[in-house]
Amino acid sequence: MTDEKIKKAIQEAVIEEKITCPQAFAIAEKAKVSRSAVGEYCTKNRIKIRSCQLGCFK
Repeated sequence: MTDEKIKKAIQEAVIEEKITCPQAFAIAEKAKVSRSAVGEYCTKNRIKIRSCQLGCFK
């Protein structure tokens, strides 16, 4: 169920291959899931995280 919420929010945001941390945070809030759940979803679906606020991803 969580993956479906995240998938819907990502599709509504028109994100395909890359996502920024602020976008991921917004999707987590919109889907009412944890930020780590969004990160796990992105990893499983080969969506790259860019512009990380912590400098973890480039």
